[in-house]
Amino acid sequence: MSVWDILVKYQSAFAGGLATTFRLALIVWLAGLLIGSALGVLGAKWKLAIGFPSRFLSFALSGVPILVFLFWLHYPLQTMLAVVVDPFITATVTLTIINTFAVADVIRGVLSDFPAQYVTAGTVCGMTPFQILLYIQLPIVLRQTVPVLLMIQVNMLQATLFASLISVPEIFRVAQQINSQIYKPVEIYTALGLLFLAICLPMNGLALLLKARFTRDFSEK
Repeated sequence: MSVWDILVKYQSAFAGGLATTFRLALIVWLAGLLIGSALGVLGAKWKLAIGFPSRFLSFALSGVPILVFLFWLHYPLQTMLAVVVDPFITATVTLTIINTFAVADVIRGVLSDFPAQYVTAGTVCGMTPFQILLYIQLPIVLRQTVPVLLMIQVNMLQATLFASLISVPEIFRVAQQINSQIYKPVEIYTALGLLFLAICLPMNGLALLLKARFTRDFSEK
């Protein structure tokens, strides 16, 4: 049985797993980008009250593997709280926390490094604070952050595979279940790899293209 035969025969199972993967990724993307952006903006404005604690938590999380963090939230924490939470929710919360702090780091860093002379120039030209934000700050910040944020979201999509280990029926768990029935690991995981290549490579390529074309070093004279 070839890779193509497996994809055709089990297309409904793969489609269901892929739908769960994208549903998980979409929630993580939206929540992480929205909350992380707000946290980054607040952290840049109030460095001591919000910025420093946020950076410390981000640093602490960077030392914990995603899988360990996921398992801790799913098993020990729920046992201590005497609750049972749906694995999909646990995976969503885990990846959203990681994504939130990653996005916040990027936003806070760009805003903290934003050249003050750009704002001063806008003020001298008679622009209002809103006009400075809309026509000077926002375009530059977007150019600096979009490529990096796009790559972070690709990493989050790939990290959804860990959800299979707590029984979330995403694409990797579906592949494992199919493999347990027909035992064709080479064909099945090759199909899975090709599927992720088709999804992730264009996103990574777009991120690299945007980074090369639009981002710049604020320290340049």
